[in-house]
Amino acid sequence: MTTAEKSRMRPILVVEDDEDIAESIRYTLEREGYRVRIASTGEQAFNSVLGFPPSLIILDLNLPQMSGFELCRRLRSEPGASRAPILMLTARANESDKVLGLELGADDYITKPFSMRELVARIKAALRRSEGFETEQPAYEGGELSIDPATFDVRCEGREVRLTRKEFALLYELARNEGRVMTRESLLDHVWGLAYHGETRTLDVHVRRLRQKLGNPAIIETMTGIGYRLRGSRNQG
Repeated sequence: MTTAEKSRMRPILVVEDDEDIAESIRYTLEREGYRVRIASTGEQAFNSVLGFPPSLIILDLNLPQMSGFELCRRLRSEPGASRAPILMLTARANESDKVLGLELGADDYITKPFSMRELVARIKAALRRSEGFETEQPAYEGGELSIDPATFDVRCEGREVRLTRKEFALLYELARNEGRVMTRESLLDHVWGLAYHGETRTLDVHVRRLRQKLGNPAIIETMTGIGYRLRGSRNQG
């Protein structure tokens, strides 16, 4: 069975209170071979994820009772749901809402109205990236930072650091190129995929979250106008 076939067999949770939109997404994804579950409220979605974690979550922001922002925050605090990619659907076009969603742990966002073709492309890219670390990859040991792709274990200064899959992929990409300056375009290509159509602000938000979680902002250097670099053990001091 190919990787693509395995990806399509994995469950996707659609959290959307608009029945027409939810059913349209279900129809499209099931035609692509995905298994789809639908939740119409945040509480229903939260319980569904805890009971049977999906491979990816499509999350509308405007939900009754519990907003998509709050649901995202709660999911990211749960060990069993913390690494499932979250793709936010939003009718809000202003940048502050998008940045807030990314800061709370979303991996990507798509603005309504959207094309189903684009949605499917984003899902495939997210699943490819999330599954990329299921293959064997070398662990990273550098000074105060250690990364083990086999267990998703990250430690900084001896402290365990819990990351989402996208944060993990970004940190690992920087680590395996320790000391090299990675351009913004290169990081977006390697971590989000060549089909990524979002704004580069997405990268900045994820870097900021990584710095906060690692507790040592100096580990990731900003190269103004170019990109980022992991200082690592060879660049400390």
